[in-house]
Order: sequence, then structure tokens, then C-alpha cells
Amino acid sequence: MPRTFLALAFLCLLGPAVADERAAARQQIEAARQDITELQKLLKQIEQEKSGVQKQLKTTESEMGQLEKQVDTLQQEIDRSEAELERLNEEKTTLEGARLEQQRLIGLQARAAYQNGRQEYLKLLLNQQNPEKFSRTITYYDYLNKARLEQLDSFNETLRQLAGVEADIEAQQNLLAEKKDGLLERREQLAEVRKERQQTLAKLNSDLSSREQKLQARRQEQAQLERVLKTIEETLARQAREAEQARQRQLLAERQRQQEQSRSGASTAPSGPLVSSAGGNFGGPFAKAKGKLPWPVDGRLVARYGTPRGGDARTKWDGVLIGASAGTQVRAVHGGRVVFADWLRGAGLLVILDHGNGYLSLYGHNQSLLRDAGDIVKAGDAIATVGTSGGQDTAALYFAIRQQGRPSDPAQWCRAQG
Repeated sequence: MPRTFLALAFLCLLGPAVADERAAARQQIEAARQDITELQKLLKQIEQEKSGVQKQLKTTESEMGQLEKQVDTLQQEIDRSEAELERLNEEKTTLEGARLEQQRLIGLQARAAYQNGRQEYLKLLLNQQNPEKFSRTITYYDYLNKARLEQLDSFNETLRQLAGVEADIEAQQNLLAEKKDGLLERREQLAEVRKERQQTLAKLNSDLSSREQKLQARRQEQAQLERVLKTIEETLARQAREAEQARQRQLLAERQRQQEQSRSGASTAPSGPLVSSAGGNFGGPFAKAKGKLPWPVDGRLVARYGTPRGGDARTKWDGVLIGASAGTQVRAVHGGRVVFADWLRGAGLLVILDHGNGYLSLYGHNQSLLRDAGDIVKAGDAIATVGTSGGQDTAALYFAIRQQGRPSDPAQWCRAQG
């Protein structure tokens, strides 16, 4: 703009060149308009592609959430299978010990029977003079034979149980190997889906950014050229003093705008205090929970309620953003019912809890959802895991509270942060 007004001052001194300058300005404006028309067509096409890519992003991140959940479930099943396998091996060891002891006893009994021989009854009969004593001795040998038979039955039962445990161990080992193969397959799928998400995000942000910047530059050039032409047509008679005054006003306005931007940028820098989900849960009604609720996750506040969002003072945060490691469990701050658990544009994988009497709590940008719509949850229950869904660059949880449809500062409800 300073060059424009200097040019105006010069035009006032060089009247014969005014017509040529005006014609040249009109040609530049027309060329700029044509460029803008072409760029707008391209942007419209890119916006249509963006809508399709947003759908693809929703599908990809929802699939990632399901795979994360499947990986966690398979890991738990593997842990249970390994515990069962360990129990079966301990039972096998016990049975092996019983088998060896029973085998030893049977061997002792067999040797004793062999040493006495088959003639034992005949010897007793020939050497025995007291019939009553003879009867008691015969009964004693009957007890010994019965004990031998019972010992053999016990040994056979131990062998049967041992064979059953060994079969169970083999089946459990096969099941464990199958589950481990399934876990490996799910993890490979998850890696592919994560790679696909990165490609989707890159596609979403590449062309559109450069085209919008070029269109904005063209629009600025057209506006500037139109102002030049209008100024040439309406202010040919103005003096250099008026042009200089206009230039000074423009410089002052620019300086004020820069100062306002500087103040705005300083005020929106997050201090980043730590927040914690530790401590007891509040068991009373949600309406009386102000200042008593835990935070949903341990982390650091990177955006406060009511501060400008994305550096644009026209949009404000209606909740808070808590930075935390990806995969960290997100916990319900109060008991309630899950009324929404799905992917939502701008919020990614989102969970909404209804606490009754018009109170809602929202948890967004998750990596995976651990609850479904309709589930009843208690305070402290894990409902999701921290992630970057919704197109975020870094892992963080979006947390908001709504009262009768109006946003409310979560810091007023949760316990004072450290």
C-alpha cells in the first residue's frame, strides 16, 4: 500500500501517464480474476476430495480403535491360557510323583508276594495246630491281597488322570499357539492401518494448504489492483498531502493490528499445569460435584477453557485439551450411561456420558473406545485410550462438560490441578 500512495502522488504530477496506468491496472485485475476463477474450481474439486478423505479417515481410525481393542482382548486371553497351562503342568508334576510312589509300593508288594510263594497257605495248614489262629492268619492274608488290588486300582486311576492332563496340556498348548498367531496377525494389521492413516492425513493436508495460500495471495492482489484503479479514477485531483495522510493511517492501522496479534498470542500461550485422575471418586449427584471430580487422565493442560483455538481469536475452546501418552487409559469422572461412542469429524473417536439432569461429559481424540453406546459405567471405569484421532498431530485428550446444552469450564468441576 505505501507504494500505491506514492504512485498516486507521482500521478498527480504526471497527468499524461494516468490513462496508461489505469488501462494497465484494469488488465492486471482481469488477469487476476481469471486466475482466481481457475483456483476456485480447483479448490472446489479438492474440497470434494477432502470430504471423501474425511470419510476414509473416519473408517481408518474406527478400524484402528477396533484393532486396538482386539489386540488387548487377545493379550488377556493369552495370559489366561498361559496361567491355565502352568496349572496343568503343576498337576502333571503332582500326578507323576503319585505314579512313581504307587509304582514303588506295588513293586514292594510284588516282591513280598513272590518271596512267600504260592505254597504259603499249605505251609500254614500243615504247621498250624490252633484252628482259631489259623483262621486269623488267613483273614490277614486276604486283607493283604485286597490292599494289593486297591493299590493297583489306584495306580491305574493315576495313569488315567495323568493321560487326561497330558492331553489337556497338548490342547492348551495348541490353543495358545493359535491365539499368539492371531495376536501377531492383528498387530500386523494395526501397523498397516496406522501407515494408511498417516498417508490419509498427508493427502488431506498437502494440496489444499498450498492452493488456499495461492488463492488468498491472488485475492489480495486483485483487491489491491481494484483499489489502485478506483483510487486513480476518483483521486486524480488529490494532492500529495492527502496521499501521504492516507499512507500514515494505513501504517498506523497495520501497527495496531500487529500489536493486537502480539497481545493475543501472549495471552493464549498455555501454562500447561499438571492434572491428575488420582484420589477418591465423588459418589453424590453430578450437580453437587463442583471441585470434587477427578480429572479423566494424568497429564498436562495444553489448552484451557475459553482460550483462542488454533491461534484464531474468533474460535474458543469449549473444553480443555490434556496432553498424555498415547494408549493411556481414559477414565469416567462420574458414573453415568454411554450415549455416544463413535468417530465424529473434528473430535475423532469420541465418548459422551450422560450423568442425568442435563449433565454430559465428553472425551475425544481417543486411540480406541472401550465402551459401547448404552453401557452403564461407574466413576473411575476405563472408557477409552488417549490417541490422535480426528487429525491431531500429538496425543491428547479433549475433555468437556456440558450443562443443559451449554459448555462449562471443566476446571470448575475437577479438583485443583498440581
